[in-house]
Order: sequence, then C-alpha cells, then structure tokens
Amino acid sequence: MAELNARGGRRRRTRNEINMVPFIDVMLVLLIIFMVSAPLLPTGVVDLPSIGKAKQAPEKVVEVVLDDDERVRMRVNRAEWQRLSLKELPEQVKAVQADAEGGPNGVPVIISARKDIRYESVVHVMDVLQRAGVARVGLSVRTTGG
Repeated sequence: MAELNARGGRRRRTRNEINMVPFIDVMLVLLIIFMVSAPLLPTGVVDLPSIGKAKQAPEKVVEVVLDDDERVRMRVNRAEWQRLSLKELPEQVKAVQADAEGGPNGVPVIISARKDIRYESVVHVMDVLQRAGVARVGLSVRTTGG
C-alpha cells in the first residue's frame, strides 16, 4: 500500500538517476573551445642533433672496447688489439694523439662495449678519458661481439 503524506496525497518516490544533459552540454562546449583554439597553438620545434658531415674521414681512429669493468682493448686504424687496464688507457690514447699530424684534436676516440657490459662502465671509461684531457671522445652506436 502506498504511503500517504500530511495532506492525504500519495508521496512521490525520489529517483536515483544522474541527469546527463548538463554534462553533455559542458562537454560539447569544451569540444568547441578546443577545436577553435587548437589551430592557434604554436607548433613545437625540436632541435635534434645532426650527423656531422666531414669532407674526409680522419686519418687515425682510436677504438676502445670494454671487456669488463677494469680491462679494455684498444686499437688504432684497425691494427692489432692491445689489452690494457683502465689506468693505462689515458696514457696510451694521449700518446697516439700526440703522434698525430692534426694535433690532439685530430684523432677521435670511439668507445664501444658488448651488450652484457653495464652502461655505467662505459660512462666511467669516457669520464676517465675526458679527465685525462683526451679530446673528441664519443660512443659507438653498434655493439661489438668480441
């Protein structure tokens, strides 16, 4: 039986529904604002590094490959590999750069490592060379197998 209110009429039950019309109106207004303002926004310009375009390849290239945290291999112009400790490496690289015709800035040093070597070790070798005053130190983009 329906409940009666004080006036003797039936009491209306409240509905637990959300009115979606105001929500849709707000969303349409926001959509229009974004559609109008999007073409007016400036486009972002990203300055990516570019590959240097040298006229000729350098005469000498020093390649350094990490074997583990304290041992490296070094070679100049694809000659025989020399096994060195990390402490000996800066002296050997500086000696090669001192003998070069272009001066110390003429001989680039490329550091590479196997896939299983931690990146921290690669950065440490790069840091050791730069602290010793070795110029033009870079990282190889290819991995070496052995």
